[in-house]
Amino acid sequence: MTERTPPPITSSTPIGPDVDLDRDDVRLADGTRLTEQQAADIVDEVRRRGGRPSLTGRAAVSPRIAFRVDPRVRDSAAQIADREGKTISQLAREALEARVAAERSTS
Repeated sequence: MTERTPPPITSSTPIGPDVDLDRDDVRLADGTRLTEQQAADIVDEVRRRGGRPSLTGRAAVSPRIAFRVDPRVRDSAAQIADREGKTISQLAREALEARVAAERSTS
């Protein structure tokens, strides 16, 4: 059997219509047929793995904090983060951690 080379996929690769796994014969790398259930399981697994590693150092979900800011603050934060090679979230996390540390040192 000839080794199949998968086509290169880029951001400009056209996306066709959805595949009907009940109708179309789609095979996994090991040759088994991909079913709707397997596809759903793969999607669930990928979604569970997404995101940053836990900040606790353990396999646990880190608490989240969300807040709104003026668009000018967001734009300035984006420029600073870009200049420092960070994300806006990293910049905000550092600022909040510094403020909390300063408060702890005065208590």
